[in-house]
Amino acid sequence: MARSRNILFYLLVISAAVVLVFMVVQQGNLLGGPLPPKPSGAVVDHWKHFKDIYHENLTHPLAILLLQILTIIAVARTFGFICQKIGLPTVIGEIAAGIFLGPSFMAQHWPEYSAFLFPPASLGNLQFLSQIGLILFMFVVGMELDLNVLRDRASDALVVSHTSIVVPFVGAVALSYFLFPLFAPAGITFLSFALFMGIAMSIAAFPVMARIVQERNLHRTHFGSTIITFAAADDITAWSLLAVIIAIVKAGSLVSSLFTVVMVFVYLVVMFRVVRPFLRKLGDIHSDRDSLSKAVVAVFFGVLILSAYITEVLGVHALIGAFVAGVAMPPNIRFRTLFIEKVEDVALVLLLPLFFVFTGLRTEIGLLNNPGLWKWCGIILLVAVLGKFIGSGLAARMVGLNLRQSLMVGAFMNTRGLMELVVLNIGYDLGVIGPEIFAMMVVMALVTTVMTGPLLGLIERYMPDPEAARERQELLRRFRVLVPFGDPVRGRSMVRVAHALVRKQTNATITALHMAPSEAVHRFNMAERERESFEPIRREAKRVQMPLETVFKPAVDIDKEVVVMANEGAFDLAIMGVGRSIYEGTLLGRIVGVTSRIINPERLLETLTGKERLFDGPVFDDRVRTMVRDIKVPLGLYVEKGLDQVAKCVVPISSHGESYLLTYVQKLILNSDTEVVLLDSGAVFEQNPELLTLIRTVEQESPGKLVLRRSADLFTSLMQLPGQDLMLVGIDTWTKAVQQGEQWLSLTPSVLILRH
Repeated sequence: MARSRNILFYLLVISAAVVLVFMVVQQGNLLGGPLPPKPSGAVVDHWKHFKDIYHENLTHPLAILLLQILTIIAVARTFGFICQKIGLPTVIGEIAAGIFLGPSFMAQHWPEYSAFLFPPASLGNLQFLSQIGLILFMFVVGMELDLNVLRDRASDALVVSHTSIVVPFVGAVALSYFLFPLFAPAGITFLSFALFMGIAMSIAAFPVMARIVQERNLHRTHFGSTIITFAAADDITAWSLLAVIIAIVKAGSLVSSLFTVVMVFVYLVVMFRVVRPFLRKLGDIHSDRDSLSKAVVAVFFGVLILSAYITEVLGVHALIGAFVAGVAMPPNIRFRTLFIEKVEDVALVLLLPLFFVFTGLRTEIGLLNNPGLWKWCGIILLVAVLGKFIGSGLAARMVGLNLRQSLMVGAFMNTRGLMELVVLNIGYDLGVIGPEIFAMMVVMALVTTVMTGPLLGLIERYMPDPEAARERQELLRRFRVLVPFGDPVRGRSMVRVAHALVRKQTNATITALHMAPSEAVHRFNMAERERESFEPIRREAKRVQMPLETVFKPAVDIDKEVVVMANEGAFDLAIMGVGRSIYEGTLLGRIVGVTSRIINPERLLETLTGKERLFDGPVFDDRVRTMVRDIKVPLGLYVEKGLDQVAKCVVPISSHGESYLLTYVQKLILNSDTEVVLLDSGAVFEQNPELLTLIRTVEQESPGKLVLRRSADLFTSLMQLPGQDLMLVGIDTWTKAVQQGEQWLSLTPSVLILRH
């Protein structure tokens, strides 16, 4: 009744409003003024008028900019995802996305769409937005630097970082002698050209190196800290040199640039002697979410914008000011974590891809249209790689690192990534380098960044760490259980199950593994992220006095890393959680289910060969299917239903092939005194006397802990067994039950689905 009354009232109000507005408009038209033009009456004119309006809307600058942003984000994330899956840094995919959308590809194959999406008049808006993204990114890079890391090994860091800059810098200046007559833009002096080539070949990508150190689990080692120290010193030196070089280029001579250098020095003194102490006090007071108000955030953003503005006015580019502002931010870890979270998503996901595409629009690979140009491109690459690799590797050897570590330092410092593109775009904007050299240097940036992973892999393969080999031999003598988890609460339950299997074994270890997306983890907030992730599990380990190993590892492709660790870590069992897909039961899910077979070659092959159906079911999504297929050690898939203890367990066995479940039954009984009920649903024990003998032996060793029941109907049997804590079930039985919609699935407690 109330609902009908509300609807009636709503209709009356709307109707009265329409009538009143119509009457007022009619009376208003009598006041005079131009009337709207009347259409001629032809249907074609109406349609033409409609098309003209929407054509104007589609080509409006704001509409074009929004479409550009949407396209750029989609293509950049797609290319980044592809690179992630094949083991390359995501930044490579984003750079490749920019080249794909630029004149090197899209303008050649779809010129009409390229002209519509990136008209010349729109590039100014795109450039300014990309510059904002770069300013925010450089601010984050500055915040990620920790000047404290330089204190312990300052002298070593200076030797390695400066050598890794000087050697390629000298090589680039020498190479410029030959490149200048061929590729230098008109009106540019040799000094400007050579200095920019030198700094472009000397730069290294601190953010990419930090991510690789994290992903290779080196961040806790002394060697990992050493690499971070070298990279930080390299970054600070390179950006300082870049500021001086920009001042020289803009001033036109060394003498004129001295005024700029002096003003920049005064600016730095003010930033680090006056502004930084004030920001440190402000950051200490406002280092949590509740106290970090909008007014406080405005102060820090004000410092960022003002710093960028000052360096732009001084003539050393706004990006230098953004970097300095980031370094000057409070060193408080909690503050930096909170502030980076506020900035990073917008900067890296929304705005930074605009810079990649703008760089791609400038990069014309087609300009390198003859073998001679590609020869020069190869020479540039050779000088850049050898200069950085030999310079940093030799210096690392001189400061006391062994040969293996020195080679790895050379591979790390050869990474250029996004930092190279930043320098190249500055040089291009200043008119110091032309389009041909710009294209060659972009190719060099891509190749040197791609090289890092394979180079490190070769060094680790042919020069293995002897300490790691000894640790692996020791691990092979233990019974090891791996528990990778995402949700800490579910992880606690999985660790509880693992502990029940090995509680009394003296040579057993449980390793809890949590991986986080590397782009979401920073070096300075890693300890806090690790503590939060493992807190429930460590509490559980302390409660039951469980020896526990914990591994926190950032990763680009989490699923792939879990598979690698399970297969190569000498584990005897891996227990991972499963859950329902977010798409299940929706129209989008059905669409994704079809398209995933098209865009995923592995899924398409499985569909064609019939293998995909092996792992179908409501909890077996693509991720679980991949794990079941690729993990080679015994695997347990855990379904959480509120497990508190493992005092009672039920184990249905439907075939002789599932007799491997008896191994885990024995472990539960011997290690945790668990009461186990075996449900023989296929007359397995009657047909296999050797299994029956094993059961009798266990019953004699642990009286009252094992019960064998013949079960013709699992639903009825489970109805008669209330209060069970856990079910162990073979993957074949579970898959068959799901496909046939068996009723007994609704009666299960928490389940561990085991695959031998």
